[in-house]
Amino acid sequence: MKRFLKLAALILALIFTVVAAFLWWRTLPPQPPKHQLFINGVVLTMDAADRVASALALEGERIVAVGDSADLKTRYGRDAVIHDLAGKALLPGFVDAHSHFPASGLSVFGVDLNSPPIGDLTSIAQLQQRLRAKAATTKKGAWIFGFGYDDTLLAEKRHPTRQELDAVSTEQPIYVWHVSGHMGVANSRALALAGIGPNTPNPPGGVIVRDARGEATGLVQENSAIEMQKLAMKIGPLDFLRMVRAASAEYAAQGVTTAQSGAAAAETAKGLGLASRFGLVPMRLELWPMWDSLGPELRDGKAKVADYDTDRLRLGPVKFFSDGSIQGYTGFLGHPYHVPYHGDAEYRGFPTMEQKQLVAEIGRYHRAGIQLAIHANGDAAIDNVLDAIEIAQQETPRPDIRHILVHAQMARADQLDRMARLSVTPSFFSAHTYYWGDRHRDIFIGPERAADISPTRWAKDRGLRFSVHLDTPVVPMNPRLLLWSTVNRLSSSGRVIGPAQRLTVMEALRAMTIDAAWQIHQEDRIGSLEPGKLADLVVLSDDPRKHPQTIRDLAVETTLVGGVPIYSRQP
Repeated sequence: MKRFLKLAALILALIFTVVAAFLWWRTLPPQPPKHQLFINGVVLTMDAADRVASALALEGERIVAVGDSADLKTRYGRDAVIHDLAGKALLPGFVDAHSHFPASGLSVFGVDLNSPPIGDLTSIAQLQQRLRAKAATTKKGAWIFGFGYDDTLLAEKRHPTRQELDAVSTEQPIYVWHVSGHMGVANSRALALAGIGPNTPNPPGGVIVRDARGEATGLVQENSAIEMQKLAMKIGPLDFLRMVRAASAEYAAQGVTTAQSGAAAAETAKGLGLASRFGLVPMRLELWPMWDSLGPELRDGKAKVADYDTDRLRLGPVKFFSDGSIQGYTGFLGHPYHVPYHGDAEYRGFPTMEQKQLVAEIGRYHRAGIQLAIHANGDAAIDNVLDAIEIAQQETPRPDIRHILVHAQMARADQLDRMARLSVTPSFFSAHTYYWGDRHRDIFIGPERAADISPTRWAKDRGLRFSVHLDTPVVPMNPRLLLWSTVNRLSSSGRVIGPAQRLTVMEALRAMTIDAAWQIHQEDRIGSLEPGKLADLVVLSDDPRKHPQTIRDLAVETTLVGGVPIYSRQP
């Protein structure tokens, strides 16, 4: 019997060892060829001199040489895998400067309610129809979640109401998330589950919108929407895995080699950490912990960055919010909105955090030496953030901390000057000119202020380094459209929105590659094609400098991370 038990124990130990070895092997990313050579292309290095070459040599996962095709073929071609680019463009892989990976995979469990130019929803009746179709396939009592509706693009020019969602179902909780990501509408069942009743007060930095009789309309804004979002978007491991797979495929097909989860709670960070370790996310991941979830543990030394960081995943700046969304009338402006909100000619939006708290919290993280990324759209919100950072810098000078001002949509020229003095770097959502430019001009902020949203030219002329981003899932992940928008500043109707803020193609590409890498202190590893750097690459169908007006029509041919293809376009 003892022999049997010993043998059984030995067999179990062997099985465990084999399984552990298999799991360890599965976590290893695919290995690149020992030597690779890309020749006969337009190699946009994005180095300090914006050098253009025709060839690139790799050894394993790193770049070893950039130069002339004939020369590099002589030096490295003997035992290399050779890729003839045949005139195509080779660039550093796109660095996602701000999005919410893997939220572009929301359609795995939610209902897509986007209007043109993203989707095709045009009325509240259509919205109800899609939610009913989802309800028919959803188990009784389970949440129905929709995303991407835009009140200004619906025929009714308003948000749906609680009663209109009740008409879909009173038994199942329903929540539809506004395209801005800063608000949404709930039915009566969802309001009850979130603890919102007739006498529930507005939380600090949030609004429960009520009608003239004091009854909740269903619309919850900013901090009043947080609990609702948690409930509606609570999903199991399998749906999370499906989201990760869908988002990974989308980002890879768009040439993104570093993706970002730009407001990660502790649970999300752990889930993405596991997904990355097991090779389910083929690109590099940049996680921004929330200031009130995981952030405090990192600040106080109860959690360590080293517990999360790998070669493929990195914990980056801690994320704060200081205001909301201009297209949702919750961005905090220095002057009133162009078309008054509900007839209030003095309405300017509101901060989502009281200034006293913002100063205290930013100061605590700054003293701990932690880089911050702070959401601020309106110029009044930007003033609040810069005031808080200035106090922190005066108390504890950190000349190269590079705090990021996320969106900075209405940054004034004087605020850009101040950013430069305070080691603050903006990240502009410059595709706003395409998706919301017409409505910014006509509804939200008027023609004069709309002309200078996402003021990239002002920043460039001041020598202020910055990035540009898409804030996916607010809009689809499409870096070529982002590049096109930053260069051309055309709205979806074809109108020019602020031509004085346009950049050249190379200037805009820097904001999506090397300057985006610099912003997160990763410029020594990624962002440009230089010897010693990681071979994170994207091949485009043509030289983007040739036809600035049609850049968005270029195709992504191949995306490589560490010299390994993670996407190849099918012929």
